[in-house]
Amino acid sequence: MLTLQRARELNDTMVTQEHLLLHALNVSYAMGAMAEHFGQEAEHWQAIGLLHDYDYEKFPEEHLQHTAEPLLAAGVEPEEVRAILSHGYGICSDVEPLTELEKSLFTVDELTGIIQAAARMRPHGITDLEVKSFMKKFKDRKFAAKCDRELIQKGCQMLGMEVRDVAEICIRGMKEHAAELGLAGTEAE
Repeated sequence: MLTLQRARELNDTMVTQEHLLLHALNVSYAMGAMAEHFGQEAEHWQAIGLLHDYDYEKFPEEHLQHTAEPLLAAGVEPEEVRAILSHGYGICSDVEPLTELEKSLFTVDELTGIIQAAARMRPHGITDLEVKSFMKKFKDRKFAAKCDRELIQKGCQMLGMEVRDVAEICIRGMKEHAAELGLAGTEAE
């Protein structure tokens, strides 16, 4: 089983840009919270989340086409690689998310972008971000406009959950790591 330490080692061989590392951490911590929600192993889901954009920095136009072979060669289990590939379903992958892990990663990838953007606009960052405030930003299509809301809604439908409920879980997971994510706000003590 992929550990968080091994995921970090592998990710560090491919990802160097700070914004991509930060995105990987946001997704990782949100995935940990999703795992807890589903009664699964949080660290394992975090490891998958951390590695989800493994080839993006080096191959942005061929995202996920340079992921499976090197990760399998590095000892990552086939089902773990499949989960990573599934987050690009319908965009750059034909691997349909089927498990709770895969559906969560598919959803959380875009969702964390809006959460991060919303938290950065607040004096106390994510530390006091409530779902109600997040949902206002989610409904404003001009806010974090590059984040695909239809994809998020599709993922939530796959999970059989409402956007607000998934967002609440992700905010909780990210909130625990506010300082590391740069989301403690400008008025952090």
